[in-house]
Amino acid sequence: MKTDIFREAIKNRNKIRFYYGLHQWVVEPYYVAKDRNGNKVLYAKVSSTNEVKKFDFKKMANIKVFDNYKFSPVIPIIPMAS
Repeated sequence: MKTDIFREAIKNRNKIRFYYGLHQWVVEPYYVAKDRNGNKVLYAKVSSTNEVKKFDFKKMANIKVFDNYKFSPVIPIIPMAS
């Protein structure tokens, strides 16, 4: 269920909010994967920062997708060698 929610949010570029432990996070989701231990994780950019964090699915609760609030992916610009 969480995987489907996050995949739709990634596809549609929707921000999401959830509780992770005792903290509330608003993030821009980028990637769903499994870590070395086989646990599902979400990689997301924390809103209003340049920080990308990894969130364990097991610790997420009360997920809210912001359908009206979209984001543009941040693409690093790498200078080309001439």
